[in-house]
Amino acid sequence: MELHIVIEGSKDLAGQVYRQLRDAILTGRLAPGEQVPPSRLLATQLGLSRKTVSEAYSRLTLDKLLVGQIGSGTFVNTPAEAKPKPKRFESQDLAAGKLIEHWLNQSFPLSMRHIGPETRSQYDFQGGIPVRRQFPQEEWRQCVLYGLRQSSNSSGFYAETEGLPALREAIARHVSFARGVQCTASDVLVTNGAQQALDLIARVLVEPGSVVAVEDPGYPPARMLFAAQGANVVGVPVDNEGMQVDRIPDGTRLIYVTPAHQFPLGMPMSADRREALLERARELRAIVIEDDYDSEFRYEGRPLDSLQSLDVDGLVAFVGTFSKTINPELRVGYVIAPPAIRRAMTIVKGLSDWHTPTMTQWAMTKFIDEGYLQKHIRRCHGIYVARREKLHAAFNGDLQPWMRAVPTNAGFHLAAEMTAEVDMTQLLRLARRVDVALYTLDEFYYEAKPQPALFFGYGAIESLDIEVALGRVATILTELSQ
Repeated sequence: MELHIVIEGSKDLAGQVYRQLRDAILTGRLAPGEQVPPSRLLATQLGLSRKTVSEAYSRLTLDKLLVGQIGSGTFVNTPAEAKPKPKRFESQDLAAGKLIEHWLNQSFPLSMRHIGPETRSQYDFQGGIPVRRQFPQEEWRQCVLYGLRQSSNSSGFYAETEGLPALREAIARHVSFARGVQCTASDVLVTNGAQQALDLIARVLVEPGSVVAVEDPGYPPARMLFAAQGANVVGVPVDNEGMQVDRIPDGTRLIYVTPAHQFPLGMPMSADRREALLERARELRAIVIEDDYDSEFRYEGRPLDSLQSLDVDGLVAFVGTFSKTINPELRVGYVIAPPAIRRAMTIVKGLSDWHTPTMTQWAMTKFIDEGYLQKHIRRCHGIYVARREKLHAAFNGDLQPWMRAVPTNAGFHLAAEMTAEVDMTQLLRLARRVDVALYTLDEFYYEAKPQPALFFGYGAIESLDIEVALGRVATILTELSQ
């Protein structure tokens, strides 16, 4: 047979033959089972050396496009019949199928999920995201380089599970200064974010059937984490003084609260309620988790002492994070663990991940010791003050007929209760149409009936955009009212 092969020039001759034969086979011009000319004959027809054609045939044979048959010649390979793919187990086929399906049905609240640029609205009030434009990139770069140098000089063995001594010392100084926490470096356990701190406490204290009390509304990832350990999670209502301590059930062994800045409503827990909570924990012999996630940012009044600083019985675990002050991607948190559970938590962390990455720990240590953290907090505080004032101006102005802000004096989010009847689903849908992302508080409620309210995070939205976004919301509310 003759093949239509065109040789151009004198370079890569074998490659030219190979590519043209390969294209002929893949496009079907050379059918499976069809014989190709002997290498000597094809070389003569093309005016090439036999070695050149043989090299092209060898490459096609390695690609399994040609196959040689002794005594018969070389043929286009006939692909074997595709074997049916084996049926792989689906989640429902496994012995743990119901548990897997349970997790597949779980989800984080919309206001806390990762949002890609393709779905992010121009004006987005998502919560939990600190200001980014003011982040001290140059100072952080110096700290990371310092961390790399320190790591390169390390022994190469695993580091201390509790965290680097230098970072634990820096954290102890920081929380003592910023929140009045009573601790030393030996009380600090460095974790991969606050979420791991909650996980470690739950692993140590919770077993199937254990009663865990959480605020309702409250922080869903904490509630979901406790339930994952088999806990009987009980939602305790909150009022304008915080968790209603007298509603904490008997038999509770773990209590989760956000006393400095109740999540998501925002009010601080009153001094009387704090004393009552500690007394109730003493009666129950229960551990209290004080999640102090963003109280470094305060705007008015004297800051209340941390719950941990009032604890004389060693029942409060103070959990903090640098995700809200610096960057959520950093994943560095800590827990000031009470003596009764500190050693157990350290063992459990060692089983979980040995220790938090040391390079990041060294960088964080320098960031604190050089004063960059406090400087960054002061810079962000000024920005949040301006944004907060913009929100309050709207609540007291164009938005006043429909909502009012829940009083708060810390953090970088606000909750606003609806004071007029509004179709919330319609409001959110119409706001998205004009590129404004709003979020309700519905997903933060557990057992209590959700109250009509909106969640306004102001870390991710620029100050100049707040007035524009809320102006569009006011327009939508006016149209819905009419």
